[in-house]
Amino acid sequence: MRLQQLRKQKNLSQLQLAMALNMNQNSISRYETGEREADYKTLILFADYFNVSIDYLLERTDKPN
Repeated sequence: MRLQQLRKQKNLSQLQLAMALNMNQNSISRYETGEREADYKTLILFADYFNVSIDYLLERTDKPN
């Protein structure tokens, strides 16, 4: 997933992103490393926050929208 790339492009720490999305920093870390897979609701949350498509998040396309 492109989560880490998107987060770094916005100059956000894992903690800042977690706070913005009302999540735990540990969860963000696990999503970024692939230890944990995001459910449908979480994917929508990430996509909406970064204004990208879910397919872009999942690396199914290189077009953000």
